Amino acid sequence: MSDINKVIDEMPDEVYKKLLSAVELGKWQDGSELSQEQKDSTLQLVMLYQARRLNQTDHFTINSQGGLNELSKAELKKQFKGESIAAFKEQDL
Repeated sequence: MSDINKVIDEMPDEVYKKLLSAVELGKWQDGSELSQEQKDSTLQLVMLYQARRLNQTDHFTINSQGGLNELSKAELKKQFKGESIAAFKEQDL
């Protein structure tokens, strides 16, 4: 097993969540910005973790075979059918 696979297999969920947050925000938890090299490496780790450890079915995520999930508009509608995102009454607006 390569070193990176071992790192991914042994990575605690909390570490993954911190790395994911850093990639999404472009900052570490202490507020310091990620360098371009850190962004690239962190994104790579997040994608590898998602591919190896998570059963991703969301639109534009990495699946367990290492491919990109690209759900069609019809598939997304089917997935969210019947789910209300928000409901407003006229007096609320």
